[in-house]
Amino acid sequence: MTPITDPAADGIRLQKVLANAGVASRRVIEEYIVEGRIRVNGEVVTELGRRIHPETDLVDVDGTAVQLDVSKRYVMLNKPTGVVSTMRDENGRPDLRRFTKDYEERLYNVGRLDAETSGLLILTNDGDLAHVLAHPSFGVTKVYIAKVEGTVTAQTIAALTKGIELEDGPIAADKARLLDASRGSSLVELTLHSGRNRIVRRMMAAVGHPVTELVRRQFGPLHLGTLPAGKSRELTKIERGALLTLARQDAPADATPGDVQEKQ
Repeated sequence: MTPITDPAADGIRLQKVLANAGVASRRVIEEYIVEGRIRVNGEVVTELGRRIHPETDLVDVDGTAVQLDVSKRYVMLNKPTGVVSTMRDENGRPDLRRFTKDYEERLYNVGRLDAETSGLLILTNDGDLAHVLAHPSFGVTKVYIAKVEGTVTAQTIAALTKGIELEDGPIAADKARLLDASRGSSLVELTLHSGRNRIVRRMMAAVGHPVTELVRRQFGPLHLGTLPAGKSRELTKIERGALLTLARQDAPADATPGDVQEKQ
């Protein structure tokens, strides 16, 4: 009789992999395993001798994904205005190369912000994660602060969330609120999951309040915080875990790579 072998028997012990990833000590990880808090490829692990292949296996602890592939890099950039969201602009405009030149890895931007929009942009060499975050089919939310002309009323805020008609179809904000109104202008916060081209600017123009300044403050689980314009930083372990958890969700049937046109 041919013996049945464990496909992960030639891998590395789970405790060692997770300890090296900075999750916890090996002893604490063993406690997690016994408590059923760790999953490998979606299945709860309960045996202490479990071995895995870090290059291919997906591990999560308490439902949060763990980064095992150390070759992947994740960077948050507060893109300033005047910079186009491309790695090389054929028209000679300022591009993103100035923010990636100091990284050993070849990084790419996730989605786009137009030249006159500032705020949170993710740079990474993780193509799978980039596809999930940028593709509108996955419904990743983004939060924008728009300075607009005129005094925005409660009725206008209600219209933005109820839905308005644009030339390419109806659109509704997931959330909208007025932050301030003074001296002939207003600050409006919009939460959207749409990836349609320049959608914030078009929505506000449609309700009679053209945008004069626009910044993206949040992208999925990431918050811009106090990161100054033109500065970047690597994501924390918690932020990376949140992004990877999001990236491992099931892909919609109509989501195909290379179909991302987001630009605000």
